[in-house]
Amino acid sequence: MNREKLIDLIKSRGSFLCVGLDPDLDKIPLHLHEYEDPIFEFNAAIIDATRDHCVAYKPNLAFYESMGLFGWQSLQKTIEYIGESHFTIADAKRGDIGNTATKYAEAFFKNMAFDSVTVAPYMGSDSVKPFLEFEDKWVVLLALTSNPGADDFQLEIMDGGVEKLYQKVIRTSCTWGSPNNMMYVIGATRPEYIKEIRAMVPEHFFLVPGVGAQGGSLADVAENGLNSDVGLLVNASRSIIYAGRDEYFAEAAGSEAKRISAEMKLILQKKGLI
Repeated sequence: MNREKLIDLIKSRGSFLCVGLDPDLDKIPLHLHEYEDPIFEFNAAIIDATRDHCVAYKPNLAFYESMGLFGWQSLQKTIEYIGESHFTIADAKRGDIGNTATKYAEAFFKNMAFDSVTVAPYMGSDSVKPFLEFEDKWVVLLALTSNPGADDFQLEIMDGGVEKLYQKVIRTSCTWGSPNNMMYVIGATRPEYIKEIRAMVPEHFFLVPGVGAQGGSLADVAENGLNSDVGLLVNASRSIIYAGRDEYFAEAAGSEAKRISAEMKLILQKKGLI
């Protein structure tokens, strides 16, 4: 899904919601354990309930890799079930160099047909550029994350006090790709930085985790992060997929996704973007 198609999808649906698919066998409803593949059954029910209210899905690879081959099979079936109607993000946080990075890219872009993959930039340009060589595929680069430990490095002052580390990451990395193939992960729990980063990269999309269970504000994110193409994918995982824990879990997830999407639509209407 290229940039034009993504923008059209967001504006036609009036939503910039991304649903995180982070299935945990210890949290999904017990009746699903009766199925041969409870993870896929859970995901399929969530997708059916939320499909009309979101524009993207983001499976977190850790929840699948932890189950070995069984988990990879569940993930493959999940991606096939989503189809081409939604933007897909492999939340894999890869970050290696050379041929290794190329093989990671082939795994997610060729073999599993994801639209994008999250990449850690710590090893520099040669850990990112192999992912950018695939047409109509995206790198979602970790820039300023929402976890408390982000302060350990990302906010460190460097270069004689001129800029913080995350600022250098963004300033440097935006020369590797373009707004057509690179997004940035910016945590919703740091709204005071979103406006600043938007000024640095006015055209790039931001993937924003942290709204919902982590306490981030959708209104703050939109106020500081929207651009003329919307430019945001706001992710919600636990607050949607675990909105209910009984046999009506999918209905609860659908209701929560619908509520968030309606709030997004109102924001976009007020901003004149739809």
